[in-house]
Amino acid sequence: MRRIIGLVGLMAAAFLLKGTTLMAADTDQVAVVETKFGKMVIEFYGADAPKTVANFIKLAKDGYYNGTTFHRVIPGFMIQGGDPNSKSGDRSTHGTGGPGYTIEAEIKQEHKRGTVATARTGGPSNPEKRSSGSQFFINVKDNNFLNGDYTVFGNVISGMDVADKIVAVPRDGNDNPNEKVDMKVSITTRAEALKK
Repeated sequence: MRRIIGLVGLMAAAFLLKGTTLMAADTDQVAVVETKFGKMVIEFYGADAPKTVANFIKLAKDGYYNGTTFHRVIPGFMIQGGDPNSKSGDRSTHGTGGPGYTIEAEIKQEHKRGTVATARTGGPSNPEKRSSGSQFFINVKDNNFLNGDYTVFGNVISGMDVADKIVAVPRDGNDNPNEKVDMKVSITTRAEALKK
């Protein structure tokens, strides 16, 4: 009896994991990030980061990212956004917000130019390297020194010139653009997103 219950439990767990992965790994879904400089299209690494991808897709579909900004831009490195605090005029809070939860680390992919990764709190306060619930960054160059430390969950397949424009804007001492670079994020099909 115990063996049957154990087997049923394993089968149920496998089904649930498979369901999560299938939902998050829908390779036809992409994110479109619209900015005043144009749009970027992001494909997802659902097989490697299913929980992170599922969370990003849910937030995007809920309109969570709309009106948030790229609040941190560092030339030769990356652009970071997705903080709800960046909607406010109080720049001192930009980069400190989120949905109130973190995501389990899913660290498998390397940080190449165009890859999209989650931000996170560093140091001894976060030994499990859990990801921010909403903040993400786009690498504008290969950043191999980040490998093994942050969850990469996608890749820009169109519009890296937009990221290059964003990373080059004038910024303050905290790397926050002097003029807001806000975004609108939607989820659609690859074919629709790449339509000319």
